Amino acid sequence: MTERVQIMQPTSYMGGRVSITRNNPTCVLFIIDQSSSMAQEFGERGEGVTKADAVARTLNDLLRNLIITCTKSEGVRHYFDVGVIGYGERVGAAWSGPLYGRELVSIRDVVQFYTRTEERMQAATDIQGVVSERSTPIPVWIESVAKGSTLMCQGLELARNVLQGWILRNQTAYPPVIVHITDGEATDGDPAELMASIARMQTSAGSVSLFNVHLSSSREASPLFFPESPDNLPDNFSRTLFLTASYLTEYMRSVAWDNGMTPSQSARAFVMNADPSLLALAMDIGTRAGYVR
Repeated sequence: MTERVQIMQPTSYMGGRVSITRNNPTCVLFIIDQSSSMAQEFGERGEGVTKADAVARTLNDLLRNLIITCTKSEGVRHYFDVGVIGYGERVGAAWSGPLYGRELVSIRDVVQFYTRTEERMQAATDIQGVVSERSTPIPVWIESVAKGSTLMCQGLELARNVLQGWILRNQTAYPPVIVHITDGEATDGDPAELMASIARMQTSAGSVSLFNVHLSSSREASPLFFPESPDNLPDNFSRTLFLTASYLTEYMRSVAWDNGMTPSQSARAFVMNADPSLLALAMDIGTRAGYVR
């Protein structure tokens, strides 16, 4: 059944001809697995970091990067609407703190309404050019959560409904980017058609980009990023994630090339057996929606 899933991609991706502006923002939507299996340790060194920890930290870092992208001399511009949907013990918006329960928020709200701050050592350069590390308060919006079953179908259905509403309100916008992160198969049905239906959604500027990221607990598993074919994938679930993932846009491919990767024009927005460093890189590439002005 999963082998028959098809994605209707446009013959040419038009998003490159549509800029992201304050009057025509785009949407970035994260869908994250928050089931109990996400409490497993992540990565090769076994340092006590769970997959849920890594996802939360990477998401918080990406949100800060989006804020930097939107920050100009007069303040933060509304270039993005942002959503985070989690599925596990509950299915719904995964923001904590003041944004709790809100499915999509302006990047300006993200700046203003974080949950808490945490101290992190960061490099700083003084006026003499001397580099040193100092403790810096870093805002946090997403907490590490790992409870319950993998209610992937419910999470995807909510994401589809949220995107449908956003596209109706923003029909000429640069196409949304959706990043789906999971470590296992759904426990509430077959998610193939739901993922395929999300990938078929489009604005007048082109189809959305669905980026599927599979996490690994195995220290022996070799990572696979941006494949062109499902031929060497190990099971039906990984093939479903591949077949429903969008093709990398030209802009995403250029970012991947800048990071030492060489994806072809047939490469899919799919990463398998990601470790923490590959998770961060994949999500950075996936959220490079397009040109902001």
